[in-house]
Amino acid sequence: MKASELRAKTPAELKQELDALLRARFSLRMQHATQQLTNNSEIRKVRRDIARVRTLMAEKARKA
Repeated sequence: MKASELRAKTPAELKQELDALLRARFSLRMQHATQQLTNNSEIRKVRRDIARVRTLMAEKARKA
């Protein structure tokens, strides 16, 4: 997910996106623990998306 796509979203939409990403990270962690995960790089991608969303949420909070 690109930061430019996230910048267009409202804080409420960013919160929903963050919740979905956190659920996805949990699911990937469980798959990894049970050795069902085939692509380990997905965990890294989700972690970075979470960081992007949290950064933009902080930026929007500072502006408000």
